[in-house]
Amino acid sequence: MLAADFALGNSAYMESLVLHPDCQAGPIRSVNAQIEPTRKGCRAVFEARGDIAAIHVPEPAAAKREDGLWRATCFEIFWQSDGGNQYREFNLSPSSKWAAYDFDSFREGMRDAPVETVAVSVRHEETILRLDAEIEAELPLPASVALNGIVEDAAGAIQFWALAFPDGKAEFHSEACRMLRLGARQ
Repeated sequence: MLAADFALGNSAYMESLVLHPDCQAGPIRSVNAQIEPTRKGCRAVFEARGDIAAIHVPEPAAAKREDGLWRATCFEIFWQSDGGNQYREFNLSPSSKWAAYDFDSFREGMRDAPVETVAVSVRHEETILRLDAEIEAELPLPASVALNGIVEDAAGAIQFWALAFPDGKAEFHSEACRMLRLGARQ
């Protein structure tokens, strides 16, 4: 099924992320995500479910590009178009801050990615943290995509969530994480 075939935000079509085996169970029981290509880039939804009061949710802030967002609760998209080693990484914070990087190959040639706009909206309740993102950037299709979550609990412990992980440590840059295939725009 192509991403365009589902209603964004419909939990029936959300991809379930798995907790890295080296991570301890924590206040978050599940993380789900979905992504849809658009004419100008993509839309994505991430939902963390559990005891939201027991995790660190960054305070709301002005939407702007900022490095180091992965050090706290945030969500990530890795986008690799067919036919090359290059890929793009987006970091999306519940604060509404964001980052975007291009890489020439695995962790090589990192630089800020050209992005028109990134709009992040967040809502959270007692048992759910939901982040919606609208990204305007060149994102060629077809592509392999990774959807990831980093959750920091109130004590500072980190959980890593992804569609899949390579053997060993949690490594979101690995192609093994890019399990979602997106076809050409219609």
